[in-house]
Amino acid sequence: MSNLDFLGRLEAIVLDRMECPIPGSYTAQLLAAGTKRIAQKVGEEGVELSLAAVAGDREEIIDEAADLVYHSIVLLAAKEIGFAEVVARLKSRHSDA
Repeated sequence: MSNLDFLGRLEAIVLDRMECPIPGSYTAQLLAAGTKRIAQKVGEEGVELSLAAVAGDREEIIDEAADLVYHSIVLLAAKEIGFAEVVARLKSRHSDA
C-alpha cells in the first residue's frame, strides 16, 4: 500500500468508528463530540501547521500537516462527504490532471 493509498484506508477506519465506536478510540470520541468540536480541531491544527511552517522545523511541519489531514477526514466523514469528492474537486481545478 502506498502512502497515498493509506488515505483511503484511514478514511475507512474513520467511517468504521462512526458505525462501530470502540471505547477509548480518539476517533470515536471526536465523532461523538460532534461537528463543532471536530471543526474546532481542524482550525487548531491549521493554525499549528502555519506556526510550524514559520518556525521552519520540518518534522513539526510534517506532524502538524498529518494532524490537519486526519482531522479534515474526520470532519468530512461527519458531514457525509467522501475524501474522494475533495480529490475530484481538486482534480477538476487542474485542466492537465
